[in-house]
Amino acid sequence: MKVLEVKEMILEDLKEVNDLKILNDLRVKYLGKKGLITELNSEIKNIPNEEKKVFGQSVNEVRTLFQSIYDEIKNRLETEALNRRLISEAIDISLPSTKVSMGAPNILEKLIEEVEEVFMSMGYDVVDGPEIEEDKYNFEMLNIPKGHPARDAQDTFYLEGEEILLRSQTSPVQVRTMLKGKGEMPVRVICPGKTYRRDDDDATHSHQFMQIEGLLVDKDISLSDLKGTFLILFKKLFGDDVEVRFRPSYYPFTEPSVEIDISCFNCKGKGCNICKRTGWITICGAGMVHPDVLRMSGYDPEVWSGFAFGFGAERVAMLKYDINDIRTFYNTDLREIKNFDRGELENND
Repeated sequence: MKVLEVKEMILEDLKEVNDLKILNDLRVKYLGKKGLITELNSEIKNIPNEEKKVFGQSVNEVRTLFQSIYDEIKNRLETEALNRRLISEAIDISLPSTKVSMGAPNILEKLIEEVEEVFMSMGYDVVDGPEIEEDKYNFEMLNIPKGHPARDAQDTFYLEGEEILLRSQTSPVQVRTMLKGKGEMPVRVICPGKTYRRDDDDATHSHQFMQIEGLLVDKDISLSDLKGTFLILFKKLFGDDVEVRFRPSYYPFTEPSVEIDISCFNCKGKGCNICKRTGWITICGAGMVHPDVLRMSGYDPEVWSGFAFGFGAERVAMLKYDINDIRTFYNTDLREIKNFDRGELENND
């Protein structure tokens, strides 16, 4: 095929191309391994020597012609395709926006962090210990020997006989901390963590829950120190109007023992469904560390004294955020969780 014929075919084929696929097919037709222009190049070996220069120039002119027309059409078609896509994908800013779900701190985690911050500001350390615990630390060194009725009340998960168990409280962490102190130094710790008790799960009970316990051992500590501490904590959590009162109670590891009530932050003591019309909410158990517990941990009760306390993080969070079902904290249903997003928490605070 002669160079002039290929040139005329190029002009004819590229005259009205309006499709990128067709354009690419024509590129293969002319410039591919078996393309027409490629075949012209291969014919140069059969051309007499005196004509090769002219023939080669003619082939190059045809190649340049095709390439220039091809590039022009390709740029035009790509620009048109881009413009069509921009029009079809345009954003209508007059439409209402789509709400994007945002992550937020877990309510329980947020409350525990608040409590930790309050106690750390008073010089307490935040400590943790094993969840699989020895009977010695979970019961015996807390003045709860074998056969004590308090063991039945906690209905413990035993793992190996009656010596290894899932801790039913975080008090063992306090015992371990006192043992490290060797009876010679003050102790100021809070121990938030998971605890386990055999219980039927319902709106107010769970077999696994978060407990926050605390311990202060020093010289000349009294119940007034305990009351002042809890005034600071609960005013931070529930507002400056909150008052604290003690009621006598009994715990094996404290003597004397008290139940700690706070004035109802909702009705300000007038009586409502939260406080069961009493104006007060029981929120915590506490007391002065029992002399036997101090003695077993190496502290001389004639020299040292202290207070201990413990409360369920879920209970406090339920009161603070008006939650009526403890299972909400462990529910993976996003329809439930979205009710306590960052905005809701900030508004409640």
